[in-house]
Amino acid sequence: MNEKKKRRWPKILGITLLVIVLVLAIAAAGIYLWMRHTFGGNPASNLTPASGTEVDIAGGRISGGLDGGVYTYLGVPYAHADEMFVRAQPVEPWSGVREYTEYGAMSPQSSMFGSDGQDNNCQNLNLWTPALNDGGKRPVMVWLHGGGFSSGTANEAQTNGRNLAEKEDVVVVTVNHRLGAAGYLNLSAYGDKYADSANVGMWDVIDALQWIHDNIEAFGGDPDNVTVFGQSGGGAKVMTLMATPYAQGLFHKGIIQSGATETVGPVLTSEEVSLRITELVLADLGLNESNIENIQSMPFSDIDAAGTRALQQVANEYQIESPFGGSYSYEWEPVVDGDFLPTDPVTEDGFADAGRDIPILIGSNLNEWAMMTGGFGLNENMSEADVLSRLQNTYGENAQAVLDAFKAAYPNEAPVDALAVDSMLRVPLLRTTAHKADQGDAPVYSYIFTYGAPSCFHGAEIPYAFANGEAGAINDMMSAIWANFARTGDPGIDTLPDWPAYTREDGATMILDTESYVANNHDLALLELLEPEFDY
Repeated sequence: MNEKKKRRWPKILGITLLVIVLVLAIAAAGIYLWMRHTFGGNPASNLTPASGTEVDIAGGRISGGLDGGVYTYLGVPYAHADEMFVRAQPVEPWSGVREYTEYGAMSPQSSMFGSDGQDNNCQNLNLWTPALNDGGKRPVMVWLHGGGFSSGTANEAQTNGRNLAEKEDVVVVTVNHRLGAAGYLNLSAYGDKYADSANVGMWDVIDALQWIHDNIEAFGGDPDNVTVFGQSGGGAKVMTLMATPYAQGLFHKGIIQSGATETVGPVLTSEEVSLRITELVLADLGLNESNIENIQSMPFSDIDAAGTRALQQVANEYQIESPFGGSYSYEWEPVVDGDFLPTDPVTEDGFADAGRDIPILIGSNLNEWAMMTGGFGLNENMSEADVLSRLQNTYGENAQAVLDAFKAAYPNEAPVDALAVDSMLRVPLLRTTAHKADQGDAPVYSYIFTYGAPSCFHGAEIPYAFANGEAGAINDMMSAIWANFARTGDPGIDTLPDWPAYTREDGATMILDTESYVANNHDLALLELLEPEFDY
């Protein structure tokens, strides 16, 4: 090799490394922006106050704004939290008229999503309704945002309830509540004051449901027809509400969108694990029984950082596998304490008793983790041979069987979609669905959303459920399904085939797309290949 070529190689290597770094940076930025979009970014806009929006609620009189004829109220307090880790109290009555046209605070949470607008006193909700005080008895749809139990906000543009309220003649409510350490640090061993701390984030949600029960008739809603719906962590919150006796009578139906992993949703935190987390957090912060009240004056960022370290240590100690595999990890969750939560939402052989009479609509998206698994940017025209070659990298000699099983399970999808098919959420959701069906006291309806595959990613269905997607058949269909289930407990609409309730024997699942159809136990063979320990 001559000297000129020798000098060229370091330059080529440097350029190659730079390209790799740039690609990784772009990918990381894409994941970050997707997570912000799905779990708490993209804030919605405030409103201009409007006359004719005054309404009397418990405590006083409020006014809001009008958004294209839809009465809108933003940041309405349903309770008030003076201290951290303590259950919120009712809002004190007031005189005069309070105006609610600006979004309220969201919970303290990880700095990944920024700290602006975060406050422990985040017990507020947003509400959209077509009419006031008209006795309309409209279905009430209460949205619980995603982000696990650790992050997110109700103040997102994609979950603005204006279009859904107008199109489907329903009342839409989105709820802010405490998250992460602020919602689930178990200080119950440190005095009666903190008796509810392990589940104070879910107590906030229950307080919101109580406010809705007491006030929603003034907004044209029916307090006896309330549906709680949520995606990802929001779906897990719906499961949690179905497992606590303290929420009984405050809601009547549930919609669970992509709301389960093996360790979040169907199964929550044991009291043993929660107390170990607390032990580590307090040791990290230099706190004990004698100075526990100092926690009230500490910056939340310090508490959050100590919590992050404690969660990782507990994951390592208890060998709790990450949902994405390859490591141990753990997240903040409600605590199964024997009182607030008598059991996990889904037990080994059943479903929680508190939610026996609650019908549910439950499902996931075909390519939940497309961002993680390479589904974004896949060429829809990729040849079957190239797809098979890619599958061999993951499944080896089972690659052909996986491809054949995928084609049998999803005959309307292109072979390339097999490269990003989800099983991580599908398996625990299927188990949840089957156990709820086995219980037999209320129907459960199953769906898989495939529109946009192979980029039918985690959260892709959210704007369509709110009628906020691009105009067209999918936008109309999804919002109509969600609203009809809220109205009647049956998700079927005129433009769909007959949609039977799910049973373990028939496994009826509606495949939601431009050409929707019912499939029966369609993907069991595929899941057995994708998840060797598959069991439901």
